[in-house]
Amino acid sequence: MIEFKSYLGFWNFAESIRREWRFTRSAEQQEFLSAVLDSSHSRRKQIAAGTSVWRAQVGNDWRSGDDEDNACPFPPERMKPLAYQASEGRANPKGIPYLYTATHHETAIAEVRPWVGALVSVAELRVQRELTIVNCISPYPRLRVRATEPSAPERERAVWKDIDSAFSRPVTPHEHIADYVPTQVLAECFRSEGLDGIRYKSSVGDGSNLVFFDLNVAEVVTCGLFQVNWMKLTSIEASNPYVIQTAS
Repeated sequence: MIEFKSYLGFWNFAESIRREWRFTRSAEQQEFLSAVLDSSHSRRKQIAAGTSVWRAQVGNDWRSGDDEDNACPFPPERMKPLAYQASEGRANPKGIPYLYTATHHETAIAEVRPWVGALVSVAELRVQRELTIVNCISPYPRLRVRATEPSAPERERAVWKDIDSAFSRPVTPHEHIADYVPTQVLAECFRSEGLDGIRYKSSVGDGSNLVFFDLNVAEVVTCGLFQVNWMKLTSIEASNPYVIQTAS
């Protein structure tokens, strides 16, 4: 089995992809990707044909009524990405669309970051064939900074925890495109092995996300329109506050 050299393997790889080598793999990058693929065998899971997944889009279509137009869900073709018109994502590069879905209806809504009062079209999609995906979700806590490298099993757990966190981190408008590249490379690496997608934890919902590399592995079977009427935001203090002393 190929072992990870460091428990910081993912972050070393990510920094190298962003700052040094992007389109040609260095020996260190290739060694890391080989370790990821090798250790992914125990994380490969099957999704049965007929499984339901969910996908949401902020917005709605309109249906003509007797006196006025009525809001209705987007049509089926609008609930899947348009081929060759994909924007940058955590797993896909621009122009190469992947199908982002969620395991739960509520998670799909949360993932599109709606506001209170927003109308959201939510589709149920049915998986068309048995799929093999890589489950990136890690139940372990993140490893604290270490003065020395831990054991090989601990290094592997730490790397997969960081991979899960990297995929789960929400895409934000102020990020540079280079910030997406490490996870995009990992996704394409899994795709090149003939795998169908990845699963990672949702950072905003109770369920998880499923990303499929082929848009046609799941088809829309129902679609409804929902209005967001409540959102809960909690926070924890991330650092010590400062106090401004006023002259007495």
